Amino acid sequence: MSIILIYILAFLLALIFSLYGTPVAREAAIKFNIVDRPDGRLKNQAETIPYLGGLAIYASFLFSLAITFNFSNEVLGLLLSGTIVVLLGLIDDFGVLAYRQKFLGQIIATVVLIKSGIKIDIIFFPDWIDIILTFLWIICITNAFNIIDVMDGLSAGVAAVSTFVLFIVAVINNNPTIAVLTIALTGSILGFLRYNFYPARIYMGDTGSMFIGFMIGALAMIGKYTMFNQIGLMAPLVILGIPVFDTLFVMYIRYRRGLSMFRGSNDHFALRLRRWRFTVRQTVLLSYLIGAVLGLFALFIIYLSDINAMIMLSILTVSIVIAGFFLKKIDMTM
Repeated sequence: MSIILIYILAFLLALIFSLYGTPVAREAAIKFNIVDRPDGRLKNQAETIPYLGGLAIYASFLFSLAITFNFSNEVLGLLLSGTIVVLLGLIDDFGVLAYRQKFLGQIIATVVLIKSGIKIDIIFFPDWIDIILTFLWIICITNAFNIIDVMDGLSAGVAAVSTFVLFIVAVINNNPTIAVLTIALTGSILGFLRYNFYPARIYMGDTGSMFIGFMIGALAMIGKYTMFNQIGLMAPLVILGIPVFDTLFVMYIRYRRGLSMFRGSNDHFALRLRRWRFTVRQTVLLSYLIGAVLGLFALFIIYLSDINAMIMLSILTVSIVIAGFFLKKIDMTM
């Protein structure tokens, strides 16, 4: 079977499994009362929404790979560490984990990932710095997708855009392993998004947001970005620009307000756009568009010359600073 057919088959199987599995997960969540109830503060949905969409994403991703893909030791390590994160998220969705326990579980999953040979590898850094960067990157991206999961379809849709961009990079770089993994993950997320887009009928919960964050962080971390210039090293940050920006923005706002970094608030960029003038649907679709534009910028940064890549990165940095300044001015106290 040609590699292109494998890509198509992995995507379609993941999509079909997810389209079928998400309603099943929804019924299970309702049966076992694993639901998200409005609280009048941050959870303002009209009705109780079941969780467990993350299990459908995880299962469809795994099933599609089992049919289309031969597992190497590195891939097995990736799936094992991802499974640890899924179990961690599932426990957290029952509301019994403190943030310290959640971080400890993420650290253990990252240790498994590193032991399987998957880590950041920057040639001019010693190995111990690469390991520290791996821990920081994985834990930050894992929680970043959790942090932006504040609006129907937002985190899942942004994740789907990001994984598809990573798939394009992997295909261009002739890396079929990353390509199959990313396109299968894209299909799994899109199948779930069919039921999660506004108005959502199911949430993915921490099970899903942490799993996709962990997998995307790992897959983005091991891609090749510096074949044409060293600025390409920044491409993963650009591809994942939305969750990274929102995490840093929320941390900054909470710091300025004297709030805990681990306390929920309405400081997220999507909620500010919603307060400004956009509907939920418009905010989410705009986020998808921005994610696609960031992906395009990342491709330019990877494949242009050093000077042109630096110009593109500078333009993007200035744009982000301006956006952050504008968002900060939106009054969220009304």
